[in-house]
Amino acid sequence: MNAKRLRIALLVCRFDNTAGGAERYVVTLARALAQTDEVHVFSQDFGPPVPGVIYHRIARPIRRPRWLNYLFFAWMTWRATRTGFDIVHSHENSWHGDVHTVHVVPVTYSLFANKHGWQWCLRWMKVLSSPRLLSYLALERARYRSNSQCVVVSPWLGAALQSSFPKLLNPLAQITPVCVFEPRRAQDAEKQIARKELDLPLQGKCLLFVGNDMRKKGLPQVFKVLSQLPATVVLVVAGASKQIGAMRALCATQGLDKRVFFLGAVDAMEIVYTAADCLIHPTLEDSYAMVVLEAMAFALPVVVSGPAFCGISSELTEGVDALMLQDPLDVGAMRGTVQRVLEDPQLAAGLADKALMFARARNASRFAEQHKTVYLEQLARRRSVL
Repeated sequence: MNAKRLRIALLVCRFDNTAGGAERYVVTLARALAQTDEVHVFSQDFGPPVPGVIYHRIARPIRRPRWLNYLFFAWMTWRATRTGFDIVHSHENSWHGDVHTVHVVPVTYSLFANKHGWQWCLRWMKVLSSPRLLSYLALERARYRSNSQCVVVSPWLGAALQSSFPKLLNPLAQITPVCVFEPRRAQDAEKQIARKELDLPLQGKCLLFVGNDMRKKGLPQVFKVLSQLPATVVLVVAGASKQIGAMRALCATQGLDKRVFFLGAVDAMEIVYTAADCLIHPTLEDSYAMVVLEAMAFALPVVVSGPAFCGISSELTEGVDALMLQDPLDVGAMRGTVQRVLEDPQLAAGLADKALMFARARNASRFAEQHKTVYLEQLARRRSVL
């Protein structure tokens, strides 16, 4: 590894561990890189400060519509980082930057994948009537047709990106996220203390669901599963979402309001993972799913959608370090899978052991080294064209 101390600019609209998987990725990266390099973060919102990181607040005069704010953020960060940095690393759609990490499925893919004939024409009619979609597609076109290096967080996302932009100038790099928590197994006494602090039942089994987009992550299906499980099984829901009101109402209509505990946004997720017995993540679409990795770091058995729906699942082995759902909408199959974990202590213990091993293999120092390798390759590529 080159010992040169790099001056790095990280661009992300929200730099906060509690926001979501992409944001936690950037916070983890900044913390790791700050051990050896000069790290500058350009953002509009900041969570708790990370030691060694230099902050630059970008104004947000436009809150709605969001697409105008994205354009404003791209323009302001372009002006702020044109000179003075060895590497500009963007985690948002923008036309500038040396390295771009892709955290979500491209809008181009969402709109046009597997669309042909009249379906393709209808999609274009929708795009042409929407300034929001036009701006997103223009930003993506500029982002993925530049000479920058694209990094994806999972093979699934890489396939989606290459399908939408087959003429990428540089080969894709893949760097999967790492966990912000030190992998560990909670003792029974710790679990009891955690449940007491969260006002959860001290007895019985506790399922955990974590996600901000609760519909897309499969919470309605989890309610249906819970209604078919013994009354001693409860569900904890963590996440900041505008959908909480609707989810509470849906929960009540199924008679589950005394068995489902909505925590909202949680700053210290450690206590939530400690209190749980199993994570359930039947997502319909997830480019990676940091929550799965975090749960595994706390030795929780996980039930997660398969590789067709969830990026991390391409790294997991069915029945070894996770149980996977081939169809996250199949409530019967999901119920049976969850019951296996809750009713078979030997299976749960084996999954927990392998989960810890999986999490420990993804450490922050390796994460930083992978990014430094990408940065140095991009610097060499830039010099070769001068």
